[in-house]
Amino acid sequence: MRILIVEDEKGISNFLKEGLGEESFAVDVACDGNKALELSALNDYDLILLDWMIPGVSGIEVCRQIRKTNTSVPIIFLTAKDTVSDTVFGLEAGANDYIKKPFKFEELLARIRVQLRTKEGEQTTLALGNVEMNLESHRVFSNSKEVFLTQKEFSLLEFLIRNKGKVCTRTRIIEHVWDMHFDSDTSVIDVYINFLRKKLDLVNGAGFIHTVRGVGYVARED
Repeated sequence: MRILIVEDEKGISNFLKEGLGEESFAVDVACDGNKALELSALNDYDLILLDWMIPGVSGIEVCRQIRKTNTSVPIIFLTAKDTVSDTVFGLEAGANDYIKKPFKFEELLARIRVQLRTKEGEQTTLALGNVEMNLESHRVFSNSKEVFLTQKEFSLLEFLIRNKGKVCTRTRIIEHVWDMHFDSDTSVIDVYINFLRKKLDLVNGAGFIHTVRGVGYVARED
């Protein structure tokens, strides 16, 4: 899952990027409104964390502009503005949620999870075939045996299962699992797919990650 952070205070943006990265999210950062609009137009984000008071285009206007072309991406305002009228103004601009600074990371993470569950219409667990994922505890089981995945492997598996039955092109996988600093070498995706197949013991006829030659991969039960 890929998140865009729009925040001009480096201390906060670095803290959020590191914390969300540890939770297996791919994270991009914009330090002003113009960059936020540029990145949101180029990339398909699963969620946007948006500061209100940023250089250039304001957070409110960024939210309004995004909503003109994208009504589904969850947007959470992060701001020091704390009056009821400010909250209402932000929500009416198109935000899904509003969290006031300073905030606890645990609360922010919980709010992010709520928005993603609402967007996807899913619970905190995902399953396909003999593989089960718990998105909150970051535990994965294959044939009832726990499997230990790296953060990137976990994110890749989550994306494939969320899109089960759909062909996931390498471009879509890059957009949702890797951040904007990815070097565009799509062969690394094939390497991670092989890691997953081996760790989940999907190499002896029990696999559900199928290769679509020249395109990408699809997760489906055999």
